[in-house]
Amino acid sequence: MTFVRGLVALLLVVVALGLQTSLFPHLAWNGVVPNLVLLVVVAAALTRSPQFALVLGFTGGVLMDVVGPADHVAGRWALALVVVAWVASRVRQDTRPGTLAVLVTVVASSFIGTSVFALTGLVLRDPVVGVGEMLAVIGVAVLWDLLLTPFVLPLTMKVLRRGAVRGAERVGV
Repeated sequence: MTFVRGLVALLLVVVALGLQTSLFPHLAWNGVVPNLVLLVVVAAALTRSPQFALVLGFTGGVLMDVVGPADHVAGRWALALVVVAWVASRVRQDTRPGTLAVLVTVVASSFIGTSVFALTGLVLRDPVVGVGEMLAVIGVAVLWDLLLTPFVLPLTMKVLRRGAVRGAERVGV
């Protein structure tokens, strides 16, 4: 991972978090906003190395845990996005995933990430919500993320993939 590539990925996370916390609360559906940071982490897992995605997932999660309106115990999103990065990176397997694989990966990652966040809240009693309400939030979150996938993932994957071919040519691959 080059320093510039890391900065570009961090910039993508910051922009995603900025939109997620400033614009999308006005478009919330049943109080749930799309998780753009999760989509950036999935894009990183599908285009870069698993280590890159794990670091980006942890960084994005920590930022989500500390940037307002964070009303939960810090570390929950960091854990959730690290798990998402690991799961999504298993799909890549050194080939470009097709459209269906990307959509299934987003659905699975959104479900897993939101579930890990919700279940850690249930375990930590932070905040106390019912299982029915938690399942409804998970369902809406998955739907939001799936609806935004065609707008976020292709561009993000292209930006993260940029330079990979040139870098491979320099090494002699």
